[in-house]
Amino acid sequence: MKLCRIGNKGIEKPAIIDNENNFRDLSSLVDDFKAETLSFTTIEKIKNLEISKLPIINKNQRIGACIKNPGKFVAIGLNYSDHAKETGLKIPTEPIVFMKATSSICGPNDNIEMPKNSTKLDWEIELAIVVGKEAKNISEKEAADHILGYCIVNDISEREWQIEKLGQWVKGKSGDTFGPTGPYLVTKDEIPDINNLNLKLEVNGKKMQSGNTKNMIFNVNYLISYLSKFMSLQQGDLITTGTPPGVGMGMKPQVFLKSGDDIKLTIDCLGEQSSKVISK
Repeated sequence: MKLCRIGNKGIEKPAIIDNENNFRDLSSLVDDFKAETLSFTTIEKIKNLEISKLPIINKNQRIGACIKNPGKFVAIGLNYSDHAKETGLKIPTEPIVFMKATSSICGPNDNIEMPKNSTKLDWEIELAIVVGKEAKNISEKEAADHILGYCIVNDISEREWQIEKLGQWVKGKSGDTFGPTGPYLVTKDEIPDINNLNLKLEVNGKKMQSGNTKNMIFNVNYLISYLSKFMSLQQGDLITTGTPPGVGMGMKPQVFLKSGDDIKLTIDCLGEQSSKVISK
């Protein structure tokens, strides 16, 4: 199933997309898609509903992030070997882990705000995992039982702040609107093969990134197992899994986003995002 949140920022309604591409209101069952409700129990309750009898929501409204306030927003760096190569960095022998502030999350089509004094704003299309139940020191074989579904994340990055300033990557990864998420959360049963999804990102109509999840160095089950050895993963946590080649930082000469740029992202089975960059 495809689950989403519809409405103005702060007053979104939970919805499901039916077979005729209608948005059906789920607020009679669940108040929102957040850590407390993003569970396998909720999914089972939705499966038992007669979806065609739910109220239709006007689809011309804003689409919000498909998750509200996850407890953690974990990210994986350099998880495609060809992306590592374009950045001039070594292919990692184990996952590179960093955090994005949860306040960076925004709707999939919301404007991306270029912060004051930003000069190296970059794009990164990524497959993201939504955790469905607590995972603590689990095996790779057990990992799939803890995954609720998947969505698209654009891991917007300010490269000067990420790389040239002291400290961790989090400074260049956490600006407001640096985490467009959605348009919808797709439950794992809807994905034929998570390890064979095409990813594509365009800037102003020009293809910049093209890749496939089969080229990830560490697949989703490995990542869940690996992370669970260092922190407990909780229901509703969001984990974004790395980006394929084609980022602005890796180009010669380098290319970065500017005010007015349009960004379009697509991943097989997960829909698309369409954002505009604006000056803050």
